[in-house]
Amino acid sequence: MGVLREYHQIAGRMVLEYEGTLEHFTGDGITILFNDPVPIPNPAERAVRMALAVRERVGRMAQDWTKRGYDLSLGIGIAQGFATIGAIGFEGRWDYSAIGTVTNLASRLCGEAPGDQILISQKVYAGVEALIEVEPQEALTLKGFRRPVIAYRVRGLKA
Repeated sequence: MGVLREYHQIAGRMVLEYEGTLEHFTGDGITILFNDPVPIPNPAERAVRMALAVRERVGRMAQDWTKRGYDLSLGIGIAQGFATIGAIGFEGRWDYSAIGTVTNLASRLCGEAPGDQILISQKVYAGVEALIEVEPQEALTLKGFRRPVIAYRVRGLKA
């Protein structure tokens, strides 16, 4: 729990700094929304910049975690699109949440991202192409998607 708290603290600070909305925690997973409920300029760019910052900071912390016997790494998936957003739950337990294909895509990309990797969807790439360096596109077969999905692994920001 101590390591998880350290990770959540790092990620939580970054969410606030980049004006995201922390939707929920799922163990060591975090779902973050950009551009809702408060509209922000350049949500895809902010998401990618935040992912790079989190990867760098968690990478530094992971060295300490390894010394303490925890072999942890970070995989990030980013997708952009329309979702149904609102209160989900039942009387006595309501959460603000997003559902839809875009949230499923982000989750699947996250699941495909090996340690210390950031996978972005084709739509995200189209919006940030001038800012980042990526590896060549990949066609991924993802659960729940009939056709292969084009994705890009983010190396970092362009010089």
